Amino acid sequence: MKPHSTGSHVHDDAGLATAEQGIVMLDGPNGVAISMTPAAARATGEGLVAAAKVAETQRPKH
Repeated sequence: MKPHSTGSHVHDDAGLATAEQGIVMLDGPNGVAISMTPAAARATGEGLVAAAKVAETQRPKH
């Protein structure tokens, strides 16, 4: 974990997504867990990919 400027923590570890009985479950860091419909999971995944691409351009280059 790295401190973020807002005081929250930024995680380096990815969440784990699984599917069971037509529901997508996401287990993330610090015990975060959420269950979603397939449509909500797909939209969340697409949003995460888009945001990650933008965030990568915002990182300082070393």
